[in-house]
Amino acid sequence: MSDNKILKEAYKERIIIGLIEDIEIFGSNGNNKKIQARIDTGATRSSIDKELAEQLNLGPVTRTKFVKQALGGTVRPIIVVEFKLAGKHLKKEFTIANRSHMKYRVLIGQNALNQGFLIDPHKE
Repeated sequence: MSDNKILKEAYKERIIIGLIEDIEIFGSNGNNKKIQARIDTGATRSSIDKELAEQLNLGPVTRTKFVKQALGGTVRPIIVVEFKLAGKHLKKEFTIANRSHMKYRVLIGQNALNQGFLIDPHKE
């Protein structure tokens, strides 16, 4: 089998997503929220805005984690979030952060992307 055929076979089950994707977050209070999320292959873990997490009554906090950033680092609470990305239902850990100053209130990191997704930066 040629290298090209082997690659095609290995990736045929993957879901192709873009850098910005619509997701649905399932709130524990029965409220679901559809929102655009930023896909970030450089982020180890997904992150959600503190206000949005409170709005959807997400939690409880399972633990905390030191998160490295360009300007240092912070200790952030971690919760498990149930959400749907590109038709795939997932339950993953998210850090809680103040993302009110950012364009996207949710960031999807490697811990969710390793569930069978391929990122195409040209996909809209």
